[in-house]
Amino acid sequence: MKPEDLRRIREQAREKLRLRAGKARVKVVVGMGTSGLAAGARQVLKAVMDELARRGIDDVIVTQTGERGLAAKEPVVEVHEEGRITVYGEVDEALARRIVAEHVVNGRAISDRVLEVREVEA
Repeated sequence: MKPEDLRRIREQAREKLRLRAGKARVKVVVGMGTSGLAAGARQVLKAVMDELARRGIDDVIVTQTGERGLAAKEPVVEVHEEGRITVYGEVDEALARRIVAEHVVNGRAISDRVLEVREVEA
């Protein structure tokens, strides 16, 4: 292995650690509780990850959570931005990709699919 290979690996590891430390522009949370999984949350999570990778976006944390008490609206996806959390319901793979394209990339919520918007302290 060459020294430049080691430098590249070290930089990739540093970037991953930076994201884990929470220094990301946006955090996307997919509800993966029992009702979310039954409604297709696994495919939604995969679609979000695939769309981020396809676009080369690496300043977004994607994580999962359990039940939120919104079983009738599953799968649920939250987009956490500085000062605001936007909650989407009944998310399928196509909507997950739209959320990445329109909300995560361009900062525009998809208003007809928003369940809730909460202002939070940054």
